[in-house]
Amino acid sequence: MSGKIFPENKISIEEIKSGIEKALKLSEKLGATDAEIVFSIGESTSIQFKKDIIETAKQSTSAGYGVRAVVGGAVGFAGTNLMSDLENTVKTAVASAKVMEADPLFKSFPEKAEYKEVGGLFDDKIVEMSLDECIECATDMISGVKSIKNMIPTSGGFSRSVSYFMIMNTNDLFAQRKGTAISGSADVTTESGEVSTAYDYGVSRKKDIDFTAIGKNAADLAKKSMKGITCGAEKMPVIFHPFSFSDILENTLVPSVDADNIQKERSGLVGRLGDEIADSKLSIIDDGTLAGGISSGAFDDEGTPTQATTVIGNGVLKSYLYDSYTAGKDGVKSTGNGYRYSYSSAPSVDYSNFIIQFPQSDVIAETKKGIYINTVIGAHTANEISGDFSVEGRNAFLIENGEITKPIKSVMISGNIFEMLKNIDGAGKDVRSVGGIITPSIRISEMSVIGE
Repeated sequence: MSGKIFPENKISIEEIKSGIEKALKLSEKLGATDAEIVFSIGESTSIQFKKDIIETAKQSTSAGYGVRAVVGGAVGFAGTNLMSDLENTVKTAVASAKVMEADPLFKSFPEKAEYKEVGGLFDDKIVEMSLDECIECATDMISGVKSIKNMIPTSGGFSRSVSYFMIMNTNDLFAQRKGTAISGSADVTTESGEVSTAYDYGVSRKKDIDFTAIGKNAADLAKKSMKGITCGAEKMPVIFHPFSFSDILENTLVPSVDADNIQKERSGLVGRLGDEIADSKLSIIDDGTLAGGISSGAFDDEGTPTQATTVIGNGVLKSYLYDSYTAGKDGVKSTGNGYRYSYSSAPSVDYSNFIIQFPQSDVIAETKKGIYINTVIGAHTANEISGDFSVEGRNAFLIENGEITKPIKSVMISGNIFEMLKNIDGAGKDVRSVGGIITPSIRISEMSVIGE
């Protein structure tokens, strides 16, 4: 990878690399025993609409450096968005480390490594998209909504991103990557009469999203959700659509397998490695090497090679997720899960592509009576330590004799993620990527359901 980062951009990869090499040498002259510098640049397009009107259409480019320096076992950090300010940023990071207390648990930054290529992460067609093309994607969603009678969009948006990332450290580590992504979302409601709402979303590394379908699917779901019945309080099977199941997982299980939370005893899975915590047919893989994965890459944001980590294998808790710091504390190898929100933040543990594996079948047809839930509200209020949660199910439907029969106005569902994992007894064939969680619909054999 060489040359200009973006065709119209004057910054060259060679110039950035040369500048970082000089800055790393400067950090050592200033007293740093270890140093790490990242550079990232991103070009983005954001289109937002309200009702059927394009409200904003923005294009922007952001770039900057992040520096970590180690002095006497203490780690200092500094960032800048000024391309000419790298030298001062290094000085700030070193000065910060000199006034901080040493961290005896810090080991070192990752060593030089070999990286395997991960495919499907870059699409020239996304790079070449004009602002007008991006606006057209948003208007396609609006058209999709309006193709369903009595349905109108309330809000939504389209986003496009092209990114480049480089990292170097004093252990001779050097890595670089580039990526593209587009996404779209649409919220809809009824134009008149009974109020019914719904949502749909799509994201991809390639220019292959049907944006009209996003709008149409959301509108169709809102229409089907009208004239909902009420249900009483009872226990029954619940099938979670990928949207609702991923929302619950992201706010319960995902933080529970974060090694930082484990080490700080903020997880219900402390000391549970090797324990059976789920149905024996369930496996969950965190795979940063997944071709085309939204969170995929050859390496994480510390330069550690990514991998496929079995978090749960046949129901047994096999591994936590680690960055280099938490791995050093536990004396294990990093799983390649050190990620940054931006160049201006230090890395921390995060999941990459969280893949849910369970034998798939026609779970709706196999369900005599139950509830199907598309989305949930309130998953963010879950207790990350106990795994308890209480959510409102939206766009829910009654299942009778293997068929979806009637919409349900609203249901409250209370549960515990660790009990849920043990009670999974079915999975659909409708696998979707929702952010970084890739899952089919999941059936739980029994849950407490309370109607509106």
